[in-house]
Amino acid sequence: MRTLLAAVTVALASATGAAAQARDSAAQADSIRLARERQVIDSLAMVIRSLEGRVDSLVRAGGAPAGRVPQAQTARTAGAYMNVGFDGLADAGWSTEPDVGSLQRGDHDPLVSGFTIPNMELTLDGAVDPYFRGFVDIVYKLEPNGETGVELEEAYFLTTSLFGSLQLRGGQFFTEFGRQNQQHPHAWALVDQPLVLNRMFGPEGLRSQGARLSWLLPTSWYTEAMVSVLNSAGGTTFSFRSDESAEIHGGEPVTRPVRRPQDLLVVPRLATSVDLTATQTLLVGVSAAFGPNNSGPDARTQIYGVDLYWKWKSARASAGFPFLSLQGEALVRRYDAAARVSAADTAVTLPEERLTDRGMYAQLLWGVKPRVVAGLRGEFVGGNTGAFASDLRADRFRLSPNLTWYPSEFSKVRLQYNYDDRKGLGIDHSLWFQFEFTLGAHAAHKF
Repeated sequence: MRTLLAAVTVALASATGAAAQARDSAAQADSIRLARERQVIDSLAMVIRSLEGRVDSLVRAGGAPAGRVPQAQTARTAGAYMNVGFDGLADAGWSTEPDVGSLQRGDHDPLVSGFTIPNMELTLDGAVDPYFRGFVDIVYKLEPNGETGVELEEAYFLTTSLFGSLQLRGGQFFTEFGRQNQQHPHAWALVDQPLVLNRMFGPEGLRSQGARLSWLLPTSWYTEAMVSVLNSAGGTTFSFRSDESAEIHGGEPVTRPVRRPQDLLVVPRLATSVDLTATQTLLVGVSAAFGPNNSGPDARTQIYGVDLYWKWKSARASAGFPFLSLQGEALVRRYDAAARVSAADTAVTLPEERLTDRGMYAQLLWGVKPRVVAGLRGEFVGGNTGAFASDLRADRFRLSPNLTWYPSEFSKVRLQYNYDDRKGLGIDHSLWFQFEFTLGAHAAHKF
């Protein structure tokens, strides 16, 4: 009898354990299934966003079939949804330069040896109605001292149905100057901001409040002309009416309110793209920026730039690989500094002079195989001698090889080495590791 009871007890225990294991296996299977379904939903959301952008472009170009575009739709069906995305960047590494901030001057560069959080973006966007789209980008970051910084990086609207292939953007946004200035850090091909963009536009790039009007020209290939009119004051208009521009000219900044149209910042751009072959595409652009600077009541700044992007993708490509791409930009700045009182010694008056800076970068990317990209960037900046010797205008050269692995379309791992040569300061070496993750739907980026 006891033997029978023991056997029954063992059988019940075994059945209970098997049931528990079955429940655990089922729960694990459900978790995997839900994760996969979430990835599919996120992927479909990104595809829908891309298609919406293409439809908007067709409408602007007059490519939509007649009678298909609603003219009097006023219901708020378009504004009933909003995409929410979050993108995080984390850096870790080391440099032979103890003051990493003097070497890495970009606001979203790694600024300390060790660990840093240079950029966390919360994005909101969607269709307001049949005529407008809205976009908001809020950035969180950790300063070198560990304090949290928050800024409204971009907030603007876009028209979707203006006549004559025109489009209007209004609000605060990154200005379309060259290739990289309007890109967010998670879209960069390397860990840090190019030296020449930092020299011309400051650590945060060129962005401000204003409006941009673009025109898609009626050519058989892509050609777009645009002009932005913006406020010329603030830290994100570094070469113009920024208080921080004293680091360029060395004088006490002059207060210059907006009294006339010439006190605003004007940024024109022309870009065109052609398919060289069935596997090669070339995009070329020219840009300029004109506005006042605060070295004197009538002083002005001019910046000119040319950019190029070439891409080859194999006719037998799988998931976009293999590919080769080359991107480069060259810029020159003419900063007309007025006679000004030295910020270091008020008894000294610095002379009127033109401070000229120039620089360029070129970066080559090789898509070795799906999810693996090798890159190399070379760059230099330099300037003429002025009455004020600024460290920001010293000659510099940098060479940066890197390797990027994408575990999925929602994450990225990057390793980069920097060789820096600063005139008068010597050579430094840095090694940076970067990890990125994306949650939810995130805005697509231009080709």
